[in-house]
Amino acid sequence: MAKQKTEEFRSPRGTHDILPEEQRLWDKIRQEVKEISGFYGFGRIDTPHFEHTELFTLGTGSVTDIVVKQMYSFRTRGGDQLTLRPEGTPPIMRAFFEHGMFNLPQPVKLYYIGQFFRHESPQRGRFREFNQWGLELIGEASPVADAQIIQVSFVFLKELGIKNAILEINSTGCQVCRPHYRSELAAYYRPRLKGLCKDCKERFRQNPLRLLDCKEEKCQIVRQGAPGILDHLCEDCRNHFKLLLEFLDEASIPYLLNPYLVRGLDYYTRTVFEIFVGEEEKAKPKEVSVVSEKKEEGIEVKEESGVLVEPLAPKRLALGGGGRYDNLAEILGGKTIPAVGGALGIERIILALKAQGYKVPEPPKPKAFFVQLGELARKKSLPLIEELRKARISVDESLGRDSIKSQLKIADKVGAEYALILGQKEALDGTIILREMSSGIQEAVPQEKLIDTLKKRLRK
Repeated sequence: MAKQKTEEFRSPRGTHDILPEEQRLWDKIRQEVKEISGFYGFGRIDTPHFEHTELFTLGTGSVTDIVVKQMYSFRTRGGDQLTLRPEGTPPIMRAFFEHGMFNLPQPVKLYYIGQFFRHESPQRGRFREFNQWGLELIGEASPVADAQIIQVSFVFLKELGIKNAILEINSTGCQVCRPHYRSELAAYYRPRLKGLCKDCKERFRQNPLRLLDCKEEKCQIVRQGAPGILDHLCEDCRNHFKLLLEFLDEASIPYLLNPYLVRGLDYYTRTVFEIFVGEEEKAKPKEVSVVSEKKEEGIEVKEESGVLVEPLAPKRLALGGGGRYDNLAEILGGKTIPAVGGALGIERIILALKAQGYKVPEPPKPKAFFVQLGELARKKSLPLIEELRKARISVDESLGRDSIKSQLKIADKVGAEYALILGQKEALDGTIILREMSSGIQEAVPQEKLIDTLKKRLRK
Protein backbone atom coordinates (compact mmCIF):
# COMPACT_ATOMS: atom_id res chain seq x y z
CA MET A 1 0.00 0.00 0.00
CA ALA A 2 2.82 2.40 0.90
CA LYS A 3 4.56 1.64 -2.39
CA GLN A 4 1.40 2.42 -4.34
CA LYS A 5 1.03 5.77 -2.55
CA THR A 6 4.65 6.71 -3.26
CA GLU A 7 4.19 6.03 -6.95
CA GLU A 8 1.21 8.40 -7.02
CA PHE A 9 3.27 11.40 -5.94
CA ARG A 10 4.35 13.77 -8.68
CA SER A 11 5.92 17.20 -8.62
CA PRO A 12 3.19 19.88 -8.29
CA ARG A 13 1.74 21.20 -11.52
CA GLY A 14 3.91 23.94 -12.96
CA THR A 15 7.08 22.78 -11.20
CA HIS A 16 9.89 20.50 -12.31
CA ASP A 17 12.86 18.57 -10.96
CA ILE A 18 16.37 19.41 -12.14
CA LEU A 19 18.16 16.05 -12.35
CA PRO A 20 21.95 15.57 -12.02
CA GLU A 21 22.54 15.34 -15.78
CA GLU A 22 20.64 18.64 -16.26
CA GLN A 23 22.64 20.34 -13.52
CA ARG A 24 25.69 20.49 -15.79
CA LEU A 25 23.83 22.85 -18.12
CA TRP A 26 22.47 24.83 -15.19
CA ASP A 27 26.01 25.13 -13.78
CA LYS A 28 27.23 26.43 -17.13
CA ILE A 29 24.49 29.06 -17.16
CA ARG A 30 25.14 30.07 -13.54
CA GLN A 31 28.86 30.43 -14.26
CA GLU A 32 28.16 32.55 -17.33
CA VAL A 33 25.79 34.71 -15.28
CA LYS A 34 28.50 35.26 -12.66
CA GLU A 35 31.21 36.09 -15.20
CA ILE A 36 29.14 38.38 -17.44
CA SER A 37 27.51 40.22 -14.54
CA GLY A 38 30.83 40.70 -12.77
CA PHE A 39 32.60 41.95 -15.88
CA TYR A 40 30.03 44.71 -16.38
CA GLY A 41 30.19 45.74 -12.73
CA PHE A 42 26.96 44.19 -11.41
CA GLY A 43 27.20 42.89 -7.84
CA ARG A 44 25.04 39.99 -6.69
CA ILE A 45 22.15 40.53 -4.33
CA ASP A 46 19.84 37.86 -2.88
CA THR A 47 16.48 38.89 -1.49
CA PRO A 48 14.03 36.68 0.48
CA HIS A 49 11.77 34.29 -1.38
CA PHE A 50 8.80 35.98 0.26
CA GLU A 51 8.04 39.63 0.96
CA HIS A 52 5.21 41.65 2.44
CA THR A 53 2.31 41.45 0.01
CA GLU A 54 1.92 45.22 -0.11
CA LEU A 55 5.35 45.52 -1.74
CA PHE A 56 3.89 43.93 -4.87
CA THR A 57 0.37 45.40 -4.75
CA LEU A 58 1.97 48.86 -4.66
CA GLY A 59 5.09 48.23 -6.74
CA THR A 60 3.94 45.79 -9.41
CA GLY A 61 0.46 47.29 -9.62
CA SER A 62 -2.81 46.37 -7.92
CA VAL A 63 -4.64 45.76 -11.24
CA THR A 64 -1.88 43.82 -13.04
CA ASP A 65 -2.45 40.15 -13.86
CA ILE A 66 0.49 39.22 -11.63
CA VAL A 67 -1.15 40.76 -8.54
CA VAL A 68 -4.77 39.96 -9.35
CA LYS A 69 -4.38 36.39 -10.63
CA GLN A 70 -0.92 34.96 -10.12
CA MET A 71 0.49 35.66 -6.66
CA TYR A 72 0.92 33.01 -3.98
CA SER A 73 -0.04 34.89 -0.83
CA PHE A 74 -0.54 33.68 2.73
CA ARG A 75 -1.02 34.98 6.25
CA THR A 76 1.44 33.93 8.96
CA ARG A 77 0.48 32.86 12.47
CA GLY A 78 1.61 36.30 13.60
CA GLY A 79 -0.81 37.95 11.19
CA ASP A 80 1.66 39.14 8.54
CA GLN A 81 0.41 39.05 4.95
CA LEU A 82 3.26 37.67 2.84
CA THR A 83 3.70 36.69 -0.82
CA LEU A 84 6.14 34.40 -2.59
CA ARG A 85 8.02 36.79 -4.87
CA PRO A 86 6.49 36.79 -8.40
CA GLU A 87 9.21 39.10 -9.76
CA GLY A 88 12.51 40.65 -8.70
CA THR A 89 12.36 44.42 -9.16
CA PRO A 90 10.26 45.62 -6.16
CA PRO A 91 12.35 43.53 -3.69
CA ILE A 92 15.54 45.02 -5.16
CA MET A 93 14.19 48.56 -4.76
CA ARG A 94 13.08 47.74 -1.20
CA ALA A 95 16.58 46.48 -0.38
CA PHE A 96 18.14 49.54 -2.05
CA PHE A 97 16.48 51.90 0.41
CA GLU A 98 16.49 49.61 3.43
CA HIS A 99 20.26 49.26 3.31
CA GLY A 100 21.03 52.85 2.39
CA MET A 101 22.45 52.05 -1.04
CA PHE A 102 21.45 55.55 -2.18
CA ASN A 103 24.55 56.69 -0.25
CA LEU A 104 26.81 54.56 -2.47
CA PRO A 105 28.45 55.93 -5.62
CA GLN A 106 25.76 56.05 -8.30
CA PRO A 107 24.64 54.21 -10.30
CA VAL A 108 24.29 51.07 -8.21
CA LYS A 109 24.44 47.96 -10.42
CA LEU A 110 22.93 44.76 -9.00
CA TYR A 111 22.13 41.31 -10.34
CA TYR A 112 20.18 38.36 -8.98
CA ILE A 113 19.53 34.77 -9.96
CA GLY A 114 16.97 32.61 -8.26
CA GLN A 115 13.43 31.26 -8.04
CA PHE A 116 10.16 33.11 -8.53
CA PHE A 117 6.54 32.02 -8.24
CA ARG A 118 3.40 32.76 -10.25
CA HIS A 119 0.11 30.85 -10.30
CA GLU A 120 -0.43 30.90 -14.05
CA SER A 121 -1.32 28.30 -16.64
CA PRO A 122 1.74 26.09 -17.24
CA GLN A 123 2.77 25.92 -20.88
CA ARG A 124 5.85 25.68 -23.06
CA GLY A 125 8.68 27.41 -21.23
CA ARG A 126 6.36 28.75 -18.51
CA PHE A 127 6.27 27.33 -14.99
CA ARG A 128 4.69 28.26 -11.67
CA GLU A 129 8.08 27.99 -10.02
CA PHE A 130 10.73 29.37 -12.36
CA ASN A 131 14.24 30.79 -12.34
CA GLN A 132 15.37 34.19 -13.56
CA TRP A 133 18.57 36.14 -13.99
CA GLY A 134 17.94 39.82 -13.53
CA LEU A 135 19.92 43.05 -13.83
CA GLU A 136 19.04 46.33 -12.11
CA LEU A 137 20.83 49.65 -12.72
CA ILE A 138 19.68 52.25 -10.19
CA GLY A 139 20.59 55.93 -10.15
CA GLU A 140 21.19 56.71 -13.84
CA ALA A 141 18.68 58.56 -16.02
CA SER A 142 20.63 58.48 -19.28
CA PRO A 143 19.40 56.12 -22.03
CA VAL A 144 22.92 54.68 -22.09
CA ALA A 145 21.84 52.73 -18.99
CA ASP A 146 18.89 51.26 -20.91
CA ALA A 147 21.27 50.31 -23.72
CA GLN A 148 23.70 48.63 -21.35
CA ILE A 149 21.00 46.43 -19.79
CA ILE A 150 20.01 45.30 -23.29
CA GLN A 151 23.62 44.86 -24.40
CA VAL A 152 24.57 42.72 -21.39
CA SER A 153 21.51 40.53 -22.00
CA PHE A 154 22.50 40.00 -25.63
CA VAL A 155 26.15 39.33 -24.75
CA PHE A 156 24.98 36.68 -22.29
CA LEU A 157 22.77 34.96 -24.86
CA LYS A 158 25.54 35.08 -27.46
CA GLU A 159 28.09 33.58 -25.08
CA LEU A 160 25.70 30.72 -24.34
CA GLY A 161 25.27 30.06 -28.06
CA ILE A 162 21.70 31.35 -28.51
CA LYS A 163 21.01 32.16 -32.16
CA ASN A 164 18.40 34.43 -33.76
CA ALA A 165 17.71 36.56 -30.70
CA ILE A 166 15.18 39.29 -31.56
CA LEU A 167 14.80 42.55 -29.64
CA GLU A 168 11.46 44.35 -29.67
CA ILE A 169 11.45 47.82 -28.15
CA ASN A 170 9.06 50.67 -27.44
CA SER A 171 8.66 53.76 -25.30
CA THR A 172 5.65 54.03 -22.99
CA GLY A 173 6.19 57.72 -22.28
CA CYS A 174 6.15 59.37 -18.88
CA GLN A 175 3.76 61.10 -16.47
CA VAL A 176 3.75 64.17 -18.72
CA CYS A 177 2.80 62.62 -22.08
CA ARG A 178 1.17 59.32 -21.08
CA PRO A 179 -2.15 60.80 -19.79
CA HIS A 180 -2.93 62.34 -23.20
CA TYR A 181 -2.13 59.08 -24.95
CA ARG A 182 -4.31 57.13 -22.51
CA SER A 183 -7.18 59.46 -23.38
CA GLU A 184 -6.61 58.90 -27.09
CA LEU A 185 -6.44 55.16 -26.56
CA ALA A 186 -9.61 55.12 -24.47
CA ALA A 187 -11.41 57.11 -27.15
CA TYR A 188 -10.42 54.50 -29.74
CA TYR A 189 -11.46 51.49 -27.64
CA ARG A 190 -14.69 52.89 -26.14
CA PRO A 191 -16.91 52.12 -29.17
CA ARG A 192 -15.17 48.75 -29.62
CA LEU A 193 -15.61 47.31 -26.11
CA LYS A 194 -18.02 44.60 -27.30
CA GLY A 195 -15.20 43.02 -29.32
CA LEU A 196 -12.89 42.67 -26.31
CA CYS A 197 -12.41 39.78 -23.89
CA LYS A 198 -13.74 39.97 -20.33
CA ASP A 199 -10.32 40.87 -18.87
CA CYS A 200 -9.81 43.68 -21.37
CA LYS A 201 -13.16 45.24 -20.49
CA GLU A 202 -11.84 45.51 -16.94
CA ARG A 203 -8.45 46.75 -18.19
CA PHE A 204 -10.23 49.50 -20.09
CA ARG A 205 -11.66 50.77 -16.82
CA GLN A 206 -8.45 50.37 -14.76
CA ASN A 207 -5.57 51.05 -17.19
CA PRO A 208 -6.28 51.34 -20.95
CA LEU A 209 -2.56 50.92 -21.77
CA ARG A 210 -2.74 47.27 -20.79
CA LEU A 211 -5.26 46.63 -23.56
CA LEU A 212 -2.28 46.60 -25.92
CA ASP A 213 -0.70 43.69 -24.03
CA CYS A 214 -3.59 41.25 -24.34
CA LYS A 215 -2.77 37.95 -26.09
CA GLU A 216 -6.38 37.08 -27.02
CA GLU A 217 -6.77 36.92 -30.80
CA LYS A 218 -9.97 38.96 -30.92
CA CYS A 219 -8.37 41.70 -28.82
CA GLN A 220 -5.35 41.78 -31.09
CA ILE A 221 -7.65 42.26 -34.09
CA VAL A 222 -9.26 45.28 -32.42
CA ARG A 223 -5.81 46.59 -31.50
CA GLN A 224 -4.65 46.81 -35.11
CA GLY A 225 -6.16 50.24 -35.62
CA ALA A 226 -5.22 51.67 -32.23
CA PRO A 227 -3.09 54.83 -32.06
CA GLY A 228 0.60 54.26 -31.36
CA ILE A 229 2.19 55.82 -28.32
CA LEU A 230 5.33 56.84 -30.21
CA ASP A 231 3.33 59.56 -31.95
CA HIS A 232 2.33 61.04 -28.58
CA LEU A 233 5.67 61.26 -26.75
CA CYS A 234 6.74 64.50 -25.13
CA GLU A 235 10.03 66.07 -26.19
CA ASP A 236 12.05 64.56 -23.33
CA CYS A 237 10.73 61.05 -24.01
CA ARG A 238 11.33 61.40 -27.76
CA ASN A 239 14.91 62.48 -27.15
CA HIS A 240 15.46 59.66 -24.68
CA PHE A 241 14.15 57.09 -27.14
CA LYS A 242 16.10 58.56 -30.05
CA LEU A 243 19.38 58.39 -28.11
CA LEU A 244 18.64 54.84 -26.98
CA LEU A 245 18.19 53.67 -30.56
CA GLU A 246 21.44 55.40 -31.50
CA PHE A 247 23.25 53.57 -28.69
CA LEU A 248 21.83 50.26 -29.91
CA ASP A 249 22.96 51.05 -33.44
CA GLU A 250 26.48 51.78 -32.20
CA ALA A 251 26.49 48.49 -30.29
CA SER A 252 25.28 46.64 -33.44
CA ILE A 253 22.20 45.33 -31.64
CA PRO A 254 19.35 44.84 -34.16
CA TYR A 255 15.87 45.80 -32.99
CA LEU A 256 12.27 45.97 -34.11
CA LEU A 257 9.98 48.79 -33.08
CA ASN A 258 6.75 47.49 -31.60
CA PRO A 259 4.37 50.38 -30.76
CA TYR A 260 2.02 47.93 -29.01
CA LEU A 261 4.62 46.72 -26.51
CA VAL A 262 3.79 47.91 -22.96
CA ARG A 263 4.52 44.86 -20.75
CA GLY A 264 2.20 43.92 -17.94
CA LEU A 265 3.77 45.92 -15.06
CA ASP A 266 2.48 49.33 -14.06
CA TYR A 267 5.79 50.82 -12.93
CA TYR A 268 7.41 51.03 -16.38
CA THR A 269 8.24 54.47 -17.78
CA ARG A 270 9.71 55.25 -21.18
CA THR A 271 11.74 52.24 -22.36
CA VAL A 272 10.22 48.77 -22.48
CA PHE A 273 11.70 45.81 -24.33
CA GLU A 274 11.35 42.08 -24.84
CA ILE A 275 13.77 39.52 -26.21
CA PHE A 276 12.56 36.59 -28.28
CA VAL A 277 14.23 33.72 -30.02
CA GLY A 278 12.98 32.02 -33.13
CA GLU A 279 12.85 32.25 -36.87
CA GLU A 280 12.93 35.97 -37.59
CA GLU A 281 11.53 35.58 -41.08
CA LYS A 282 8.36 34.11 -39.62
CA ALA A 283 7.66 37.40 -37.87
CA LYS A 284 6.38 38.96 -41.15
CA PRO A 285 7.61 42.49 -40.48
CA LYS A 286 6.09 45.34 -42.40
CA GLU A 287 7.26 48.90 -42.91
CA VAL A 288 5.33 51.45 -40.89
CA SER A 289 5.68 55.10 -40.05
CA VAL A 290 6.43 55.04 -36.34
CA VAL A 291 8.60 57.96 -35.27
CA SER A 292 10.67 58.53 -38.38
CA GLU A 293 8.30 61.33 -39.49
CA LYS A 294 9.08 63.40 -36.37
CA LYS A 295 12.34 64.89 -37.62
CA GLU A 296 11.24 68.40 -36.81
CA GLU A 297 10.78 67.39 -33.20
CA GLY A 298 14.25 65.92 -32.84
CA ILE A 299 13.60 62.32 -33.80
CA GLU A 300 15.27 60.70 -36.72
CA VAL A 301 15.08 56.91 -36.94
CA LYS A 302 16.97 54.88 -39.51
CA GLU A 303 14.74 53.40 -42.18
CA GLU A 304 15.56 49.84 -41.18
CA SER A 305 14.46 50.61 -37.63
CA GLY A 306 10.94 51.61 -38.68
CA VAL A 307 9.63 48.08 -38.57
CA LEU A 308 6.62 46.67 -36.81
CA VAL A 309 6.40 43.01 -35.95
CA GLU A 310 3.40 41.20 -34.59
CA PRO A 311 4.21 40.14 -31.04
CA LEU A 312 2.69 36.73 -31.47
CA ALA A 313 4.61 35.68 -34.55
CA PRO A 314 4.80 31.90 -35.01
CA LYS A 315 7.55 29.81 -33.51
CA ARG A 316 8.87 32.45 -31.17
CA LEU A 317 9.74 32.04 -27.52
CA ALA A 318 9.95 35.00 -25.18
CA LEU A 319 13.21 34.79 -23.22
CA GLY A 320 12.62 37.86 -21.08
CA GLY A 321 12.47 41.61 -21.10
CA GLY A 322 12.51 44.73 -18.99
CA GLY A 323 12.46 48.47 -19.08
CA ARG A 324 12.85 51.71 -17.20
CA TYR A 325 11.03 52.28 -13.89
CA ASP A 326 11.89 55.82 -12.75
CA ASN A 327 8.76 56.12 -10.58
CA LEU A 328 8.93 52.85 -8.66
CA ALA A 329 10.87 54.24 -5.70
CA GLU A 330 8.31 57.03 -5.28
CA ILE A 331 5.43 54.53 -5.54
CA LEU A 332 6.99 52.57 -2.67
CA GLY A 333 7.29 55.69 -0.54
CA GLY A 334 10.91 56.60 -1.22
CA LYS A 335 12.50 59.51 -3.01
CA THR A 336 12.38 59.50 -6.80
CA ILE A 337 15.37 57.83 -8.38
CA PRO A 338 15.89 56.75 -12.02
CA ALA A 339 16.31 53.04 -12.65
CA VAL A 340 16.23 50.45 -15.42
CA GLY A 341 16.39 46.67 -15.41
CA GLY A 342 15.76 43.45 -17.26
CA ALA A 343 15.42 39.73 -16.63
CA LEU A 344 15.77 36.48 -18.59
CA GLY A 345 14.08 33.19 -17.78
CA ILE A 346 16.56 30.35 -17.26
CA GLU A 347 14.11 27.57 -18.18
CA ARG A 348 13.26 29.40 -21.39
CA ILE A 349 16.92 29.82 -22.26
CA ILE A 350 17.45 26.08 -21.76
CA LEU A 351 14.43 25.34 -23.95
CA ALA A 352 15.85 27.58 -26.67
CA LEU A 353 19.30 25.99 -26.43
CA LYS A 354 17.87 22.49 -26.79
CA ALA A 355 15.64 23.56 -29.70
CA GLN A 356 18.77 24.85 -31.44
CA GLY A 357 20.54 21.51 -31.01
CA TYR A 358 22.59 22.23 -27.89
CA LYS A 359 23.86 19.07 -26.26
CA VAL A 360 24.32 18.88 -22.51
CA PRO A 361 28.05 18.42 -21.86
CA GLU A 362 29.17 14.99 -20.76
CA PRO A 363 30.28 14.74 -17.14
CA PRO A 364 34.06 14.74 -16.67
CA LYS A 365 35.51 11.26 -16.43
CA PRO A 366 37.22 10.40 -13.15
CA LYS A 367 40.97 9.89 -13.30
CA ALA A 368 40.77 7.00 -10.87
CA PHE A 369 38.28 4.52 -9.49
CA PHE A 370 38.77 3.14 -5.99
CA VAL A 371 38.21 -0.61 -5.69
CA GLN A 372 38.19 -2.31 -2.29
CA LEU A 373 37.59 -5.79 -0.89
CA GLY A 374 37.00 -6.61 2.78
CA GLU A 375 36.12 -4.59 5.86
CA LEU A 376 39.70 -3.54 6.67
CA ALA A 377 40.22 -2.29 3.12
CA ARG A 378 36.91 -0.43 3.25
CA LYS A 379 37.94 1.34 6.47
CA LYS A 380 41.24 2.43 4.94
CA SER A 381 39.51 3.57 1.75
CA LEU A 382 38.01 6.75 3.21
CA PRO A 383 41.30 8.41 4.31
CA LEU A 384 42.96 7.36 1.03
CA ILE A 385 40.14 8.93 -1.01
CA GLU A 386 40.52 12.11 1.02
CA GLU A 387 44.23 12.17 0.12
CA LEU A 388 43.26 11.98 -3.55
CA ARG A 389 40.80 14.85 -3.10
CA LYS A 390 43.47 17.05 -1.51
CA ALA A 391 45.75 16.24 -4.44
CA ARG A 392 42.93 17.28 -6.83
CA ILE A 393 42.79 13.87 -8.48
CA SER A 394 39.20 13.08 -9.39
CA VAL A 395 38.13 9.69 -8.07
CA ASP A 396 34.95 7.65 -8.14
CA GLU A 397 34.04 4.64 -6.04
CA SER A 398 31.42 2.09 -5.11
CA LEU A 399 32.45 1.22 -1.57
CA GLY A 400 29.30 -0.71 -0.76
CA ARG A 401 30.11 -3.47 -3.23
CA ASP A 402 32.17 -6.54 -2.28
CA SER A 403 33.03 -7.95 -5.69
CA ILE A 404 36.22 -6.67 -7.33
CA LYS A 405 34.89 -7.78 -10.71
CA SER A 406 31.70 -5.73 -10.39
CA GLN A 407 33.66 -2.69 -9.21
CA LEU A 408 36.05 -2.94 -12.17
CA LYS A 409 33.04 -3.08 -14.51
CA ILE A 410 31.81 0.17 -13.01
CA ALA A 411 35.30 1.68 -13.36
CA ASP A 412 35.29 0.78 -17.05
CA LYS A 413 31.76 2.15 -17.53
CA VAL A 414 32.56 5.57 -16.00
CA GLY A 415 35.73 5.81 -18.10
CA ALA A 416 38.32 5.90 -15.30
CA GLU A 417 41.93 5.81 -16.47
CA TYR A 418 43.17 3.88 -13.45
CA ALA A 419 41.73 1.53 -10.88
CA LEU A 420 43.14 1.67 -7.36
CA ILE A 421 42.66 -1.80 -5.85
CA LEU A 422 42.87 -2.25 -2.09
CA GLY A 423 42.29 -5.77 -0.80
CA GLN A 424 42.85 -7.40 2.57
CA LYS A 425 46.51 -8.16 1.80
CA GLU A 426 47.24 -4.63 0.58
CA ALA A 427 45.48 -3.13 3.58
CA LEU A 428 47.78 -5.13 5.89
CA ASP A 429 51.11 -4.53 4.12
CA GLY A 430 50.46 -0.84 3.28
CA THR A 431 50.39 -1.17 -0.50
CA ILE A 432 47.78 -0.56 -3.20
CA ILE A 433 47.46 -1.97 -6.71
CA LEU A 434 47.57 0.61 -9.50
CA ARG A 435 45.82 -0.81 -12.58
CA GLU A 436 45.78 0.88 -15.99
CA MET A 437 42.26 0.28 -17.29
CA SER A 438 43.10 0.45 -21.02
CA SER A 439 45.87 -2.16 -20.93
CA GLY A 440 45.12 -4.11 -17.77
CA ILE A 441 48.74 -3.66 -16.64
CA GLN A 442 49.00 -3.28 -12.89
CA GLU A 443 51.59 -2.94 -10.17
CA ALA A 444 51.66 -2.69 -6.38
CA VAL A 445 52.92 0.62 -4.98
CA PRO A 446 53.35 1.81 -1.37
CA GLN A 447 50.30 3.74 -0.20
CA GLU A 448 52.45 6.73 0.81
CA LYS A 449 53.74 6.96 -2.79
CA LEU A 450 50.34 6.56 -4.45
CA ILE A 451 49.75 10.26 -5.10
CA ASP A 452 53.17 10.91 -6.66
CA THR A 453 53.07 7.74 -8.73
CA LEU A 454 49.55 8.44 -10.00
CA LYS A 455 50.37 12.06 -10.88
CA LYS A 456 53.37 10.93 -12.95
CA ARG A 457 51.24 8.38 -14.79
CA LEU A 458 48.51 10.95 -15.51
CA ARG A 459 51.04 13.40 -16.98
CA LYS A 460 52.18 10.90 -19.60
